[in-house]
Amino acid sequence: MPVIYQWKGKNPRGRTVKGEMEAENSEQVRQNLVRRKIIPGRIKKKPKDLFGNVSFLQPSVKESDVIIFARQFSTMIDAGLPLLQCLEILHTQQENPTFKKHLKKIKESVESGETFADALKKFPKDFNELFVNMVAAGEAGGILDVILGRLSAYMEKMAKLKKQVKGAMTYPIITIIVAIIVVGIILVFVIPVFEEMFASMESALPAPTLMVVALSDFVVANVLWIILGTAAAGFIIRRIYKTEKGRIFMDDMFLRLPVVGMLIRKVAVAKFTRTTSTMISSGVSILDALDIVGKTSGNKIVEFAIKDVKSGISEGRSMADPLLESGVFPSMVCSMISVGESTGALDTMMEKIADFYDDEVDQAVKNLTDMIEPFMLVFLGVVVGGLVIAMYLPIFTMAGNL
Repeated sequence: MPVIYQWKGKNPRGRTVKGEMEAENSEQVRQNLVRRKIIPGRIKKKPKDLFGNVSFLQPSVKESDVIIFARQFSTMIDAGLPLLQCLEILHTQQENPTFKKHLKKIKESVESGETFADALKKFPKDFNELFVNMVAAGEAGGILDVILGRLSAYMEKMAKLKKQVKGAMTYPIITIIVAIIVVGIILVFVIPVFEEMFASMESALPAPTLMVVALSDFVVANVLWIILGTAAAGFIIRRIYKTEKGRIFMDDMFLRLPVVGMLIRKVAVAKFTRTTSTMISSGVSILDALDIVGKTSGNKIVEFAIKDVKSGISEGRSMADPLLESGVFPSMVCSMISVGESTGALDTMMEKIADFYDDEVDQAVKNLTDMIEPFMLVFLGVVVGGLVIAMYLPIFTMAGNL
């Protein structure tokens, strides 16, 4: 049974190189290194990972790992390398130990006679339905290299889109968290010190100071309950979001938000058109494509709209009409899709819409960031500054009296 060996040697330029290799014995490793014009040095079995079978301690397979895998696989297949050899090379050079194990099992499945798509199905967390279906279409049509190239390009664009949205949300979330921590520290540790100092004063405290002191007393007395209540509220909201009705309600609410809702709509349109275009151009049927696109939309309202489109097409209707009736997709998008359907170039038209909405998302993210930055600064200034001013008001009053 093959085992993994760690080796060290020198290349033709005299530089020290090292790596890992799967082989039956150390002599086979030595022979393979000589073939690669590497002078073998130390060769030893790789020590066993004590936590190798503990799944939650293993690194997860990242989206970037799958993108690189698809891109490299496409290049190798295009260069004429056999499927099994591609899998062997990619498995050998894979650095993520979890993904490395999965690629080894995929290779073994293909060696046993399964199709590449069927082998990928065994790892749904790594390769989603879209990936598997497109690979199946590529295998059936003999254009696996083209399909993998399209897949990697599609995934790169989707990853960029996701990164843009996350980037827009990161700044306000971090700012709010920092503001809450700062306010909490002031209320729990700073204001009680001022309160002791004010206790010795004979004059009445200003109303803002009394309000802040009362708020501080409440927070200090109930700090544990506040933390537990916040955690419980977060847990309840998360549980509600996992239910069908809760997910529908919250997704609908997100779409109705003034600025964020418009951004979510634009992301949904870009994702829908890009995914559908990629799948149709790869040979996946329109109904199968819509089924997968709906499941991966990430928003229940958008998913229901896509299901209505699928039902409409099954009944002989066009794609554009149900999309327009859903109220989720802009009329311009529906009109362009209608033109694509009538001219027989639906995939090309959808790709153009996706490119346009990628730029729209860029602009929407920029507008959201530009709007949030001054709002956050004002929020921090009013909250933190208000607390500080309220605590110094009695001191200012005393100084004025003197």
